[in-house]
Amino acid sequence: MAVLAYKHLFFDLDRTLWDFETNSETALGEILFELDLIGQVPSSEEFISRYREINEHYWNLYRLGQMEKSVLRVIRFQKALEAFGIQDSALSERFANRYVEVSPQKTHLMEGAVEALEYLKSRQYAMHIITNGFEEVQHIKLDRSGLQPYFDLVLTSEIVGRRKPDPRVFDHALNHVGAETDNSIMIGDDLGADIVGAREFGMDQIFYNPNSHEHSEKVTHEISSLHQLCELL
Repeated sequence: MAVLAYKHLFFDLDRTLWDFETNSETALGEILFELDLIGQVPSSEEFISRYREINEHYWNLYRLGQMEKSVLRVIRFQKALEAFGIQDSALSERFANRYVEVSPQKTHLMEGAVEALEYLKSRQYAMHIITNGFEEVQHIKLDRSGLQPYFDLVLTSEIVGRRKPDPRVFDHALNHVGAETDNSIMIGDDLGADIVGAREFGMDQIFYNPNSHEHSEKVTHEISSLHQLCELL
């Protein structure tokens, strides 16, 4: 595979480098136990499964600018608890607060993340993060998981006031580090936010697709393992 010539690598964080599903599941299980909810739901697995569906729905509304962050933080837990007959607004608030405290402390990374980053660092790429995640938790994730030193810029959509795939997010990131579209590439797992967003902005993209989801989008490159970055770059 030919090695590509870029100077700036822009990464997504959640589900691209930081293992969101594993870390979230661990945090949710701990909080269910902490708040004495284990006996009030059929099982932690059922609660987590239902929460994921609800969270995905409301997160999409947030990404589209149709829901405020302050509402999203709580309503996803409120609706998940209500799905099991638990109607308690104070409890929903406590769950929400504990989640944003506990989950970013988890450190499980996507397979091959460290090895790929070490290799790319040795190749002297300038590496950056562009994430739609909350400002107050993304930096903690990077610090606790040991990823922070690899990146020059960590840009959250909250700082820009727009969310991927809005082109203004990519424009802000490239301007901040003095990069150009022709020497930059976006690497991420979200086909819409990361890949189509970067493509429409004029950047090349690497779609990280570990589960080999079928799609019809035109992408610059597609990988199923982060180890493949070492061959591509």
